[in-house]
Amino acid sequence: QVHFVESGGDLVQPGGSLRLSCAPSGGVFSISIMGWYRQVPGNQRDLVASISKSGVTNYADFVKGRFAISRDAAANTWYLQMNNLQPEDTAKYYCNIAYSPIPWGPGTQVTVSA
Repeated sequence: QVHFVESGGDLVQPGGSLRLSCAPSGGVFSISIMGWYRQVPGNQRDLVASISKSGVTNYADFVKGRFAISRDAAANTWYLQMNNLQPEDTAKYYCNIAYSPIPWGPGTQVTVSA
């Protein structure tokens, strides 16, 4: 079953940066809006950032000014650049079609700790 595969998560210190990547496991998608989500165990999955096919971006208030979502159309890959990471950003991060998700991929763990 096709899903998205996320990568790039790691353990970083507060103030550090990471870039997450996301690509479909198979097939070629025409996606109107792609989103990056995050989830902490026991909590709901929250939409962090989204990007439309035309490049319009939106961000949750808690990441505005620190995170940037982008897309490499030729590579069919989406990215989430995360700067000035804080402990509260610790979560598993997922990408999926915004508002109409397909089966979720494995996610990638981001841990921010000194």
